Amino acid sequence: MTERLDRDRLTAWRTYIEASQRLFTRLEDDLRAASGLSFADYHVLVLLSEVPGQRLRMGELADRLVFSPSRLTYQVSSMQRRGLVARQPCPQDGRGSEAVLTAAGLLALREAAPHHLRSVRTHLMDDLDDAEVAVLNRIFTRLGRRLRGADGDDATPGDT
Repeated sequence: MTERLDRDRLTAWRTYIEASQRLFTRLEDDLRAASGLSFADYHVLVLLSEVPGQRLRMGELADRLVFSPSRLTYQVSSMQRRGLVARQPCPQDGRGSEAVLTAAGLLALREAAPHHLRSVRTHLMDDLDDAEVAVLNRIFTRLGRRLRGADGDDATPGDT
């Protein structure tokens, strides 16, 4: 049988779950109200805007978003219908496809970004001091590395 969490760890876990769900919901509500974009829409647009050629293979995009292939297909199809992204064959491999940022998608991202940043600052960052930000960075960098390693990526337990 798995050992129970002590009281402090159980309280920390429950507090984290409730607060993170409230934060995510608030950020998504604010983003939708300001731009009509979902959090997933915004994340896709950000990732595509940051890469050369503003295009990514569908598999790589799914990995970066931590989406299943079918969830990404649904997401990209929805965004494609709204003109935010296009789906094109990979130039190097005709079997694969890429999600490509459109001019309308880039414009939507540029218009949404200031509102989203304001929401992130208001609901999270402005309430943290530098030491707390550093602790969050350490915790989630270590956790992300470990979880990517558990998913079969190249991170190893020694990286933590």
